[in-house]
Formats: sequence, structure tokens, C-alpha cells
Amino acid sequence: MLRRRCEGTAMGAIALDLRPGIGIGPFSLGMPICEAFAQIEQQPNIYDVVHVKYFDEEPLKLDIVISFPDHGFHLRFDPWSQRLRLIEIFDVKRLQMRYSTSLIGGQSTLATFVAVYALFGPTYPGIFDKDRGIYTLFYPGLSFAFPIPSQFTDCCHDGGVELPLEFPDGTTPVTCRVSIYDSSSGKKVGVGSLMDKASAPPLPAGSIYMEEVQVKLGEELYFTVGSQHIPFGASPQDVWTELGRPCGIHQKQVDQMVIHSASDLRPRTTLCGDYFYNYFTRGLDILFDGQTHKIKKFVLHTNYPGHADFNSYIKCNFVIYGSDSVGGSFQEVNNSIQRVITPKTKWEQVKEILGDCGRAAIQTQGSASNPFGSTLVYGYQNIAFEALLVTVDLSLLFEISQAWLWKFRSNRLRLHGYRINNQFFIIIIVTIVQLCNKSYILDSCYVI
Repeated sequence: MLRRRCEGTAMGAIALDLRPGIGIGPFSLGMPICEAFAQIEQQPNIYDVVHVKYFDEEPLKLDIVISFPDHGFHLRFDPWSQRLRLIEIFDVKRLQMRYSTSLIGGQSTLATFVAVYALFGPTYPGIFDKDRGIYTLFYPGLSFAFPIPSQFTDCCHDGGVELPLEFPDGTTPVTCRVSIYDSSSGKKVGVGSLMDKASAPPLPAGSIYMEEVQVKLGEELYFTVGSQHIPFGASPQDVWTELGRPCGIHQKQVDQMVIHSASDLRPRTTLCGDYFYNYFTRGLDILFDGQTHKIKKFVLHTNYPGHADFNSYIKCNFVIYGSDSVGGSFQEVNNSIQRVITPKTKWEQVKEILGDCGRAAIQTQGSASNPFGSTLVYGYQNIAFEALLVTVDLSLLFEISQAWLWKFRSNRLRLHGYRINNQFFIIIIVTIVQLCNKSYILDSCYVI
């Protein structure tokens, strides 16, 4: 893996614009994780050591974190929506924050209690966490945490208290953590349990991000925000009319796959037969028959970290209705009691709804340099699920190889987990089923 320098050898603190309740530098609260990666790619000289962290055993339990250890801050993304909910500066000496025309933080301008008060002005008394010895001062969309030496904890009391600007010995506390969060909910966000109160700001009206996509097996997809129906057998013109221009066209060939520009309105079917329309911003691929030019397959992507396609697609928020719900309008289906499959569904529940499909087929990713390993495809009537084999409690520490840099939009990203026996694994995180000592996790769904 290429690096401009080793981790921990930063030449000095960078300065980023601080926007309380909005973001810091190029990172804005509510942005999808793919947009954060795009910002990292655009400034490789600054963000050249990046860690991506996630919880492999409970993928929807803990945040997906993009961390910049050399700059002392990280981005916390909600694991379900994959939108930025919280920005934390955990080493204030490594990062300078620019607010208005003033700087705070870094080695030269310590973020002391006095400096914070002078820059941001007075505010309501903060909260003292006596268990952690942390006093948190709150502003709209912004909080500062100050460690209180044990000999001065009597200056603070339970509940909301005002901390003196200086301790009896003349010293002033220095910020140990800064949190930037959406203030529209009125919640106070800080360290410990207060961190969990942060949430991504509401999406604007009409946004198709994480739009619910309802699937009726063997029939159609229904997009709930725009009320578009895309049935099997639809033509490319129908899809363009309903969903707009595809992000790309992916054409199969016997020996290789070629990515064509979406501006080419006529798929080159003489070479490859079937072809895909790629809607990366919807987490969706649509496969057309090369002879009839009719839809024959939909591919829905979950975009969980650890899979080869991570960060190539926005997560598709699909709702798949079981075979007992086929028939009738979507309104009739929604009004009835049905069991459905979503990206949150556990594999045991999938089998309860669809039954046991037997042994899986093995699918390789087509490259010896692929660090993610083969996947398993479980086929049912009208639908198939792709899963990656994982050994639970094994861990991972992996640095992305040069051949896979394009997948993550940066040649300096590192995925983190754990390590065992000097063997390295990339673990896909979706829905898990226990089989002896191994687990199978749901990745993409193929509606066929």
C-alpha cells in the first residue's frame, strides 16, 4: 500500500472551519458515507492516514467510524442509514478549529475553558459527570468536555453547575473532546451516554436517499418516494422515464466486463448480450436481456463495510414481501399482516419466510488480488441472496491492496478490526446466521 508518510508523523496540526451544528471542514452532518470518502479522495495530502472501523458481530449496533488519527478527529455514521450523525475531536492538540476569524486548538492555541468562553461567549451551566470526572459545556450544536482533576471536583456538583474559569491554584481546564452534532432535536450531546443522543439531521423533503423500495417477487419494484413502478419486462426507455439517467451501463462479455458511459443510449449488445443499468445512488442494478431488451433481473445492494462493493453503492432500503403476499396492489399488501425481508432481517427469519434453500453456490470475485474472499449465493424461486462466510470472534486487520484502491476512492484507507494467527480477513457485515462455528451474512439480493 502506498503512503506519503507513516502514521503518527504528522508535520503539524491542520486548520478546519468549525461550523457548530453543521460540520467541520468538508464534512457536514447528515452526509452519506460515500460523500465523506469522496472528500477524502479530493484531499489526499491532508487525509492520507484513514481508518475505517465497524463492529463485525452486530453490524447495526454500533457506528461505522472514519477516523483520522493524525488529525485527532473522527466521523461517526449511523450504521443503518450510513449518514454522518456526530463529529468528535478526540485530540484537540492535533487539530486547529477556525471559528469566525479566530483559531482554537492545536499546539499553539490551547482550547482552555477561558479560551472557549472568550471565543464562543457565555452559555448555560454545563453538566458534571462525577464518574468520569468530566465537565461538559454546551452550545447549540457544539459541546466541549473538560477533565476535572480529582482535587478540584468539589468545585462541581451533580446536575447543571457552573464551572469557575480558573481553579484555586490559578490553572484553567483544557478541553479533551469536542463534539459537533445536529441541534434541531434540542438534545445535549457529549461524552459517555450523551454521545448516543446525536442523530443525523432530517432529510430534505422529497429526498430519495434510503428511499423504501418495495419488492413483489416475480412482479415489480415500487419506489415509495416518487411512486414509480418498475416491473419485470420493462424496457430501457421505461426505466429512463421512471428513474432517470443511469449512473453507468455495465455490459457483460465472454472474457471481460466493460464499463460504458451512461451517455451511450444504445447498449452494445452485439458483443455481450445482457447488460446492466447501474443506479449507484439508489443501490440498484437492473439487468436487461440482450436480445429482447426487457428487464430480467434486479440487484439490490446493502453496502455494508467489508464487502468488495462497499462504497460503490448507496444502501438500498428494500422491503421484500414473502410469497404469501404476492398478489393485489401494494396498498392491499401494506394493509395486511405480512412477514417481510429487509436489510435488518436475520438469516433465520429469511429461512422462516422463504424456507430452506439447501446448499449455496460459491461465487468468486474474479481476481486473485481480491482481499475479500469468495461469497455464497443462496437461491430461491424468484430471488437469490449473496453472503460472505465469516468466522465469528475472528478478527481483522487489513490494509487495502493497490489493486482494490478504486473500491474505496482513496489509496490510503485502512479497514480495522482484529487479527488472529497472522491471517487476514475482510468481513462483510449484513445479516448473520449461525452455522456451527461460522456465520453467513446477507449481502446483495438478486430478484430474478
